[in-house]
Amino acid sequence: MHPATIARILGFFAVGFGLSLVPPLLLAWGYADGEVGHFALAMALTLVPGGLAWWLGGRRPHDLANRDGFLLVALFWLGGGLLGTLPLILGANLDFVSALFEAVSAFTTTGATVMSGLDDLPPSLLFYRQQLQWYGGMGMIVLAVAVLPALGIGGMQLYRAEAPGPMKEEKLTPRLAETARVLWGIYVGITLACALAYWAAGMSPFDAVAHSLSTVSTGGFSTHDASLGWFHSPAVEGVAILFMLMGGINFSVHYLALTDHDPLHYLRDPEVRGFLLIVAGAVLLVSLMLRLDGAYAHLPPDLRDAGFEVVSVITSTGFGTVDFSRWPEFLPVFLIFISFIGGCGGSTAGGMKVMRVLVLVQQGLREIRRLIHPHAVLAVRIGGRTLRARTLEAVWGFFAAYVSSFVVLMLLMMHFGLDQVSAFSAVATCMNNLGPGLGEVSASFAGVTAGGKLVAVAAMLLGRLEVFTILVLLTPGFWRR
Repeated sequence: MHPATIARILGFFAVGFGLSLVPPLLLAWGYADGEVGHFALAMALTLVPGGLAWWLGGRRPHDLANRDGFLLVALFWLGGGLLGTLPLILGANLDFVSALFEAVSAFTTTGATVMSGLDDLPPSLLFYRQQLQWYGGMGMIVLAVAVLPALGIGGMQLYRAEAPGPMKEEKLTPRLAETARVLWGIYVGITLACALAYWAAGMSPFDAVAHSLSTVSTGGFSTHDASLGWFHSPAVEGVAILFMLMGGINFSVHYLALTDHDPLHYLRDPEVRGFLLIVAGAVLLVSLMLRLDGAYAHLPPDLRDAGFEVVSVITSTGFGTVDFSRWPEFLPVFLIFISFIGGCGGSTAGGMKVMRVLVLVQQGLREIRRLIHPHAVLAVRIGGRTLRARTLEAVWGFFAAYVSSFVVLMLLMMHFGLDQVSAFSAVATCMNNLGPGLGEVSASFAGVTAGGKLVAVAAMLLGRLEVFTILVLLTPGFWRR
């Protein structure tokens, strides 16, 4: 490992994080909401040590090894959460554990919260929470990959450690830095389009920008306690559904559709097709169950609520227009279960990713066919593409590690005082980076003990970094020379 290089990179990130506080500081000054001093102090506490670490790291950096990449990614996401606590402690008067929970929830785009009374919070603090989610949505590591070459450091190790999905070796362009710039260009463009659409749908400019940051990032924080239900607007909900789906689709498909001027790329991609079919099937099932229960007298309202909540949950956004935990039959648990599927690989959504689910289903079908034809040579194909044995092993390994981690975290949640349903949904909503849960965590995590919140923080980081990036640090072999 190269401690000086790691310190230099972390210092660079800390400086970048400090400079990112300029927009909320300017908002605090413009709105005169009393938060200027808090953001200025948070900037100073971030920039000074960050600049010192950057300087002490020296000017002759080494190339990163694979182990450096994993360690840097874990330190970056944990460090981002720790730095993110400063404005929340200073401005929102949260204790450290609650502020850490809120900051990590924002940075990992989980959207779970311990805060209430959002309608009365200073605008600058509201914007700060939304901004944290936007940075975490695409992953600041990808942004760093675009600028690390300027520091003389290669970034492929960071990209492989952080990028979501089972096929991490694929790049849009031959040069990784160019890939990162392309991804961020698309991300910024979609965010601007979302903000304009929200504004046209009737939101104020502030709400439109704030909600665009948490919609495209599939984060789910809102500037109102009632989330998007505060607006009572079908137009706002329609915009949210469209851009939540866009955030949940692989950004490489967005890139192909834009560069080729061919929207049919979305239908040709097997993962996107599977994703949209799962969404459509879930919407129809939920709508039908609501209709049969008599909760809605007419089809359009139940289809509207079902469509919004299904898209919000499966993309791990977590916006709400109704409290789905109060829905009848098995629907609340069903929605938690589909959050395990999540969005596409290479998207801002959480969950296990649609591609992995498709691979697991195909492997299950192959084993059934083997029982009928035991001597047949059967390949696993997705979209006409035969998957390598190494990819299949990685998918099964991820699934095993995910389930094992889930069980351990759920038992810890129960140890810290949650009942079985609340513990299950709390870990599910954190590992899948969803936000809302069931039982005691259906509205917020404010009532969870400090120990439970720390377990939730671990679950959010595990989910955002897809388990292995964290678990590899816990193995003795990682630290041996």
